[in-house]
Amino acid sequence: MDNYTATAATTMKVELQMRPGSSAAKITLAPNEQVTAEGGAMIAMSPNLQMTTSTHTKQSGGFIRGLKRMISGESFFLNHYNGGAQGGTLWLGATQAGDMMVHELNGEGIIVQGGSYVASTPDINIDSSWQGFKSLVSKEALFWLKVSGRGTVVVNSFGAIYPIKVNGEYIVDTGHIVAFEESLNFSLTKAGKSWMSSFLGGEGLVCKFKGNGTVWVQSHNSSSFGSILGPKLKPRK
Repeated sequence: MDNYTATAATTMKVELQMRPGSSAAKITLAPNEQVTAEGGAMIAMSPNLQMTTSTHTKQSGGFIRGLKRMISGESFFLNHYNGGAQGGTLWLGATQAGDMMVHELNGEGIIVQGGSYVASTPDINIDSSWQGFKSLVSKEALFWLKVSGRGTVVVNSFGAIYPIKVNGEYIVDTGHIVAFEESLNFSLTKAGKSWMSSFLGGEGLVCKFKGNGTVWVQSHNSSSFGSILGPKLKPRK
């Protein structure tokens, strides 16, 4: 198993453990240091940590913002943890079995698929009104989050996470996209030479990225997994 530690004078200390199949994030908070996390992500925490809950950021809650996040695949509420006078540790997990990634932002933004956001430092803005994929016709989720600002972001995936460096053009199946840098342009297109071959081949629509930047992809596709698992589940009586 691989462990990962991200720590610096200006970043939150995050240790990713049990990678990549069952990743958990161990966050060490200094006294009075704060972190915001997706509702329901907490596994365990030091007893001296202080937790508050809102529908957006600690400074500005809002029903509409919480509703937008819920539509985007995230939870309605966000939890805010404070290290208090002594500091402490916070363990965060993910809904799906897979990997986690720690990413540092320095004023730029990344686009994250709905359901992949885990946690971030207080100066990170989470915008669920990003409309980039709203009008696209696809079997995958249509809602995404724009995460921007200065600080640390933790995201999760279904399966392992792989970074793909784009320098020119690159094609990625929409169901495998975890996040991508907002510097990249994108368009939805067919996977094969014709629409018929694209859908018969099981790929359907893919995303063509153009420019210079990074796309983070996941090894598994939740929609494909659900299609296989669904028929095997016994209906409720």
